[in-house]
Amino acid sequence: MRLPIYQVDAFTDTLFAGNPAAVVLLSVFPDDALLQSIAQENNLAETAFLVPHGEDFRLRWFTPTVEVPLCGHATLASAAVVLQHLRPQDSQVVFHTLSGALTVRRDGLGYVMDFPARPVTRVEDSPLLEQALGSKITQLWRNDFTHLVVFESEEQVRQLQVDFAAMLASGCDGCIVTARGTGQFDIVSRFFAPGHGIEEDPVTGSAHCALLPYWAPILGKNHLLAYQASARGGVLDCTLSGERVFLKGQAVMYLEGHITVA
Repeated sequence: MRLPIYQVDAFTDTLFAGNPAAVVLLSVFPDDALLQSIAQENNLAETAFLVPHGEDFRLRWFTPTVEVPLCGHATLASAAVVLQHLRPQDSQVVFHTLSGALTVRRDGLGYVMDFPARPVTRVEDSPLLEQALGSKITQLWRNDFTHLVVFESEEQVRQLQVDFAAMLASGCDGCIVTARGTGQFDIVSRFFAPGHGIEEDPVTGSAHCALLPYWAPILGKNHLLAYQASARGGVLDCTLSGERVFLKGQAVMYLEGHITVA
């Protein structure tokens, strides 16, 4: 079986920055074991699998070790593939996913994704997680998907040296860290997911579904410019609207080819 594959750098206008995702085109979904094997072979934070669904597409996301219920950068990459290569005449695409129907539309040089908000709730401090992160936590929050750690300063977020084994031992398999931004950015963040086979994700759209409901009331505005301070880095233009988060970003095509699988 020979399958089309694309690799796209998402949340960036520059090649070799942002977050790379693979996008594999299918006619039907094969066994999950094969999808997982392809994602493991690609060895990127996410591989997206697309299947036509009427005028829309079904979309699933896999890390090298697990399927996930929501992924921002691989959705952005998938939209770029559809709207640049498969249906360049269209202005938007709808993906049917484990997180419901997600619409992505063109907006200038970028794309705007309509995602569900994932509000967080304050939880008890975790000395073990603080030790794993190696820096004083100001507040600890969480939702059903991940922890959200708030730090006092942007510098703390940027300088973290994480002990991933200690993070897993603390009972935390995924963690957003964040602080108020300086300069042009309202907020900064990083995202670690050792429980999903990803030590640090370069740019994480789904993390901002939790960051926006947290930061918008604190900063007194619903439109935020966010920077994810990984080594590759990425910029997200974010808007909170009720129970939805709109994430805008650009994407750069890196690779187009085929893979051969049994």
